[in-house]
Amino acid sequence: MLTYRKPQHLFLLLLFAAILVASCSPKVTNPKPKQGSVKSPIVKGPHFTTDSIYTTKTDSLLNIARLQQPVMLFDSTGIIAVPSEWVGTVNFGMRKANYVIIHYTAQDSVQQTIKTFIMASTQVSAHYVVGKDGKVFHMVNDYLRSNHAGVGKWGSVTDMNSCSLGIEIDNNGFEPFTDMQIKSLLALLTQLKKTYNIPTANFIGHQDFAPRRKPDPGPMFPWKLLADHGFGYRSDMIVVPAPDNFDYKTALRLIGYDTSDLNAAIIAFKRHFVQDDSTVQLSPLDLNVLYNVYQKY
Repeated sequence: MLTYRKPQHLFLLLLFAAILVASCSPKVTNPKPKQGSVKSPIVKGPHFTTDSIYTTKTDSLLNIARLQQPVMLFDSTGIIAVPSEWVGTVNFGMRKANYVIIHYTAQDSVQQTIKTFIMASTQVSAHYVVGKDGKVFHMVNDYLRSNHAGVGKWGSVTDMNSCSLGIEIDNNGFEPFTDMQIKSLLALLTQLKKTYNIPTANFIGHQDFAPRRKPDPGPMFPWKLLADHGFGYRSDMIVVPAPDNFDYKTALRLIGYDTSDLNAAIIAFKRHFVQDDSTVQLSPLDLNVLYNVYQKY
């Protein structure tokens, strides 16, 4: 679900990713035409303006990453400088995502979502958008940080934007997901998991991360199908009964849920792993499912 958030500074090592991406990207040039030939006009696509702004912002990040100067530090008095020196190491690389967060757009069309994401005033984005026809729109380089998760907590992670990939699915929140969407989503998740070695447990929904604020991707999202393909966990078909003294609050926390608002955490858990209802009551079956799921984490 779309989250509005002020942009934050990228960490320096993350910015080095843009250098490598740019260095591997083909450069589009307009060679000098031969005498008597006609120079082909530049074809501008429907998103030419925003694509150009994206390139300009990427270039500015590259300039920051190219800086080779020592950090400026001072002691507690703020007067005496701490000695420092720049020494470039050869042992570094690109930061990569360790989580995938799945959203629904809560908008009426993929065109509306794309328009929202290319407006600077919204300050919201995602790495990928999946349309109802299955078409995938890649909007932020995987090694860069998009503004999709917002405020929340999963385990010890509070800045999910810095360590995750955001996938928005074109869905208003009150309709089934299309077969083409899910087929494309599975193909995309397969590639992301393989490319970035993302753990099975780290494919979660927006509501899992932000249970107080967000309901997406909602109770109609096919979490079981995703788990069957290795994207997230699910309770076993044969459910082992939870013990009489089962501490469900601790189990929710060990899975990753923020239990500071226990009711919100319970609802988020049930929408992901039970999906029969969204009440705050945990039935004996719900407790059994929770007991089976948390042992996988």
